[in-house]
Amino acid sequence: MDSPRRSVVVREVGLRDGLQSIARTLLTDRKLEWVRGARDAGLREIEVGSFVPPKLLPQLADTAAVVAGAIALDGVVVSVLVPNLKGAERAIACGAHSMLVPLSASHAHSLANLRKAPDDVVREIAAIRALRDAAGSACELEVGISTAFGCTMQGRVEPQEVLRLVRAVLDAGVDRVGLADTVGYADPKAVRELFDRAFEVAGERLACGHFHDTRGLGLANVYAAWQAGVRRFDASLAGIGGCPYAPGASGNVATEDVAYLFASMGEVTGIDLDALFALRAKLAQWLDGEPLHGAVWRAGLPKTMRETA
Repeated sequence: MDSPRRSVVVREVGLRDGLQSIARTLLTDRKLEWVRGARDAGLREIEVGSFVPPKLLPQLADTAAVVAGAIALDGVVVSVLVPNLKGAERAIACGAHSMLVPLSASHAHSLANLRKAPDDVVREIAAIRALRDAAGSACELEVGISTAFGCTMQGRVEPQEVLRLVRAVLDAGVDRVGLADTVGYADPKAVRELFDRAFEVAGERLACGHFHDTRGLGLANVYAAWQAGVRRFDASLAGIGGCPYAPGASGNVATEDVAYLFASMGEVTGIDLDALFALRAKLAQWLDGEPLHGAVWRAGLPKTMRETA
């Protein structure tokens, strides 16, 4: 099935970035129901899990099985997060379409999250590129520059350091790179300025914005990145997720809110909002008792949008 032309792409990351922050474990069948529901709602890029040691994230221990079920669906780009070379080996072996390597611009966060300094992670990214090429794999290699706008552990992260790492991973051979506000420190002015400068370095290979709504600026930051030229965004159903180094974080921007933002502006995402609301209702049952977030699901779509839909 051919996908409609989209002016904005939303990648659903709740199955990874969302569930890794929740102690309970969803059954594999439930996760695959989520993938199918997301696909049926028009989402065409889905991050389904992470190849990290099961003892660290037992919630994601079934990632290989979820990948296998997801890649059997037509029209879905299946991505996984890989923290290192071993994770990349598993992503390639299971046939994932894309693998995302996190690289923190904060030295302190990098040591806490991956136990490596940023430049050591860059060297491992180069090794992952070599591994992929040697395997003859078509798996796309993407890097997400996390804590690009600040860090709860280190504090300020210099824009020049973010841009240096963008150059470094491009030199290492990655296909795409994105910037992430991991702990919700960004504001629209900072987002616009940093993405403008990053586009000068990366051009069209700067291909994703990842924002958290920790301090209520998530959608404003999405809009600022869109104004800078970003046309692909991460979001999590019901806004679940967050970072363990951002106490009190409310999580990622909600997929429903991001989809509504662009629909209200007339930008094509291919997302069926009613189907997305129905999927959120299922997730609320599966995660009964867990805090969910987002705004548009409470009020529903405005009458003006219903009349013109």
